[in-house]
Amino acid sequence: MTGIRATLKRGFDRLERPLDKLFGADWNPLSNLGPLGWFLFWVVAATGIYLFIFFDTGVVNAYQSVEWLSETHWFHAGVARSLHRYASDLLVVVMLVHLLREWSFDRYRGRRWFSWITGVPVIWFVYMSGITGYWLVWDKLAQYVALTTTELLDALPFFAEPIARNFLTPESLSGRFFTLLVFLHIAIPLMLLLMMWIHIQRITSARTKPPRGLSVLTLAALVIVSFAMPAPLEGPADLSTIPASVGLDWFILGLYPVIDLVPPSVIWTGALLITILLIGLPWLPPRKEAGAAQVFLDFCNGCTRCEADCPYTAITMVPRSDGAPFPQEAKVDPDKCVACGICMGSCPSSTPFRRSGPLITGIDLPGRTLEQVRAEVIAAAADLSGQGRVMTIACEHGAAGTPEKGRVILPCVAMAPPSLFDFILSLTFMTFPSALRPWGRCRKGPRLMPTAQGRQTWMRPPGATRHEGAPASSGDGRHRDPPAQPRRRLAVGGACLAKRARRHGPVAPELHP
Repeated sequence: MTGIRATLKRGFDRLERPLDKLFGADWNPLSNLGPLGWFLFWVVAATGIYLFIFFDTGVVNAYQSVEWLSETHWFHAGVARSLHRYASDLLVVVMLVHLLREWSFDRYRGRRWFSWITGVPVIWFVYMSGITGYWLVWDKLAQYVALTTTELLDALPFFAEPIARNFLTPESLSGRFFTLLVFLHIAIPLMLLLMMWIHIQRITSARTKPPRGLSVLTLAALVIVSFAMPAPLEGPADLSTIPASVGLDWFILGLYPVIDLVPPSVIWTGALLITILLIGLPWLPPRKEAGAAQVFLDFCNGCTRCEADCPYTAITMVPRSDGAPFPQEAKVDPDKCVACGICMGSCPSSTPFRRSGPLITGIDLPGRTLEQVRAEVIAAAADLSGQGRVMTIACEHGAAGTPEKGRVILPCVAMAPPSLFDFILSLTFMTFPSALRPWGRCRKGPRLMPTAQGRQTWMRPPGATRHEGAPASSGDGRHRDPPAQPRRRLAVGGACLAKRARRHGPVAPELHP
């Protein structure tokens, strides 16, 4: 299992390199699969509402209304129908790739189990929405889908009489059947939307909108395909005959040929086993999580910064319990905390400059305290010698997550407070380039990389990324002129500078004293 996951991860990594060059890191489709899924859902919903204006639910009128909007009004309703279909197909592709990518990056176990499990019903609701949509067209493909589906449903013990005999015969078929289908095709997507909303509830500020440019490109591509290849119509359904051949939508109906060849009991057993396997994956095997963050009330003033930065809503503000003159204090939910350390980096009392007494901050990781991080920085600086020295603060899950001289490895680069960079500068590391991994590849979550980038910008003096000779920042926040010291550079990033440079080229100008 681990080998397969590692192979997939390398495959995604290699695929993302050319996409980064083509689209840029922020617009990379593979880094925006979740937001793209939301965008495609709204495209499908909007085109579906527009098509419903022209749709007639009668036995004969259902097909005639679809034929009329596809041919007579092809330039608006016909394009909307094609856009509806192709956006649905792309939604299926995005959903499955998103599932594989999260699994390969190991972002489904431990504290992430909730998002993974709530994503499983989303898969089935997407497929059910697509299948009921094909019924509504009531062409030969719809007839094939309807008969195959009802035969599969008849194998379940829930129905007293076969569905096909009650609804899908020339004598029993009526407009009420299509009214029921319309109801299902509206109700199921609504259930899908509900599950998508639940799916992101444990993620703070979850992104449901892709970058505007990527949205425009995606929609433009779908519209172009809709004009170039209009969605086909297979001819009216005829229940007195069996269609000899139909053109399948392999994205949504790809398993239907298998359903034709395999007994229904095998299909249902396989579907049940796959569902159970997907639900159980977060515990096969379970991941050993580091200890949850701890709050030290003597150093907590209830500023809410840790609550605002936590990517998984693991921190809440509650009334003060120690009698201190502050209205609230931070409280950590250990069942949600992923031990990323971002809360420690956000705490105003997280300063490595303190020398008197133990280095305690308002919120800290028991397995990786700020005091330990400071000691590692001092030791890493002592290991470096010679000209052009480089100190790297790296993510343990990135390309630079292996020990090396002058490297400090953190659970997440967002764990480093701004004052830590001032502390490193005080060790005469005068200049640095920056190299952060694209946020979409952050193992902890999409919220962390923008936070790390924001902190890195926060600690830089004005203009430090634009020209040489920019003044460094001192520990008290004032600017000072750099003393004459050998050239040294501080590299801050979630990926190795060398790999980042090979993949994306220079990411920022280097500063020289």
